[in-house]
Amino acid sequence: MLKVMLVDDEPYILQGLQVLVDWESEGYEIAAVLSNGKDALDFLKENKVDLIISDIQMPIMTGLDLLDAIKKNDISDAKFVILTGYDDFSYMQKAIRNDCLDYILKPVIKEELISILRKVSNLNKESIKLKESQEKMADAYLATNVIALLKGKYDDDDIEYVNKHMQITGGVRFIDIELCDDYDDPDNSETDDYDIRLVQRQLYKACKEVLKENANHFIFDVSYDEDYYDIGFIYCENMATRRDLTEEEFLNQMLRKIEVIMTKPIRMLCGKLVPNITSLSKSYSSCSRLNSIKGFHNQKKIYIYENEVQVGHNGIVLCKNTIDEVISAIENNNQEKIDSEVDKLYTEMNSGDNSGNTADLNINYLLFQLIHLASEQDDSINQEEIIQYISEHSFENSLNRGSNQHLKRFAKEYANYLSELRKSVSRGILADVEAEVKEHFAENISLRYLGDKYHINSSYLGQVFRKKYGMSFKNYLTNYRIKEAAKQVINTEKKINQIAEDVGYKDTDYFIRKFIEIKGCTPSKYRKTNR
Repeated sequence: MLKVMLVDDEPYILQGLQVLVDWESEGYEIAAVLSNGKDALDFLKENKVDLIISDIQMPIMTGLDLLDAIKKNDISDAKFVILTGYDDFSYMQKAIRNDCLDYILKPVIKEELISILRKVSNLNKESIKLKESQEKMADAYLATNVIALLKGKYDDDDIEYVNKHMQITGGVRFIDIELCDDYDDPDNSETDDYDIRLVQRQLYKACKEVLKENANHFIFDVSYDEDYYDIGFIYCENMATRRDLTEEEFLNQMLRKIEVIMTKPIRMLCGKLVPNITSLSKSYSSCSRLNSIKGFHNQKKIYIYENEVQVGHNGIVLCKNTIDEVISAIENNNQEKIDSEVDKLYTEMNSGDNSGNTADLNINYLLFQLIHLASEQDDSINQEEIIQYISEHSFENSLNRGSNQHLKRFAKEYANYLSELRKSVSRGILADVEAEVKEHFAENISLRYLGDKYHINSSYLGQVFRKKYGMSFKNYLTNYRIKEAAKQVINTEKKINQIAEDVGYKDTDYFIRKFIEIKGCTPSKYRKTNR
């Protein structure tokens, strides 16, 4: 509701204005009814209104003096309308010079007042749209500079702009905020990218709402994984200290507030703390590594890099020789030896006093070595993502995360993955995938299905696919389905819902939305235009 202030020294005029129109139905509420300009000025210093309707001739302070004081002292940006019984243009000249919007002659005619109210309402809507557009542009430009810092490709201008527009004091860390639900599962061909995007947008708005004073510290679409729907957050140490909170207390408080708005569970992955924004890329890359190893740690709401990657803790034994034997068994894809060497590793880890921390340290070390091993074979692929994918898919609810059996299953699957990597099966597999899509595009095929059929890790296949075609497998399949649908739209008399079903869509509305997204119009219009 827009707020209006009425100012006139004649009581019957004020009473008449209040009942002349239905203010609420026009989108207004009367915030104040005052009898002179001085009282009005005092009210505006403490309260915000959107419209001022004021008489010209009043005691103590006239309407023109009120307008002049508002503009000179920048007290309010409310639209100002003069109410006068004097049909004298000299008054209006002075009012116009002070940016008066309009004037109404007494006695006030209902239609004239409604016309002005709607004019102000429309101007307010345009002003809000302009402000939102400017804010989006400012946020987008700031995000561009922050992303340059995260990627490690920045210059002095990027640093200067970020320092100027963000409240950064003390150490900083990159934090990845995501929904715990599997909204971003790339294997699920039934997942609607449009709906996932909407949820991501809701998460972004919720984050900004919770931390209003630092809303521009949240970055939309900053993930290290292109198929990942999350929000980036640049955390500064002073965010917690100025509230007399520890870092974990601040993050837990913030997470709970976001969950209240989203009504969904949230997870945070916190990259390591770095001294300033010039080292932000190190925090960003550590967050990626943290994401890859979290599959071997007990699930929690907040993962902090320093707590999870406990390298360098005094008194913790690194079982390097045994880990080297595990790696050797994985590298040679020796399934029996993997079992025996993992058993040895757990026996050695459990022999110390600090078994919990020892297990974390040794498993992290093992995973980092495996990432390095795979990167030597193909450094163009995000090996951290492969580790994360395999560790999650080798885990079952009947197991404990990071347990002996979990590690055995993971090691065997990873051994198969390395074997596939060496054979470079991807060189011939994409032709098979193309043929599979051509023949079975209307069926529920997914990366996971193709990976199982052709004995290749589906996460790796997805990355290789994107590398060659410049899009995810899911988008490739969608484009192919819509292309086939377009042929039927032109060449047959089938109904749209039948065509949708023929190309693999049970939901006709979703099919139409995807058709519009790719072809630029509805199937019916496409049929009419192309015939």
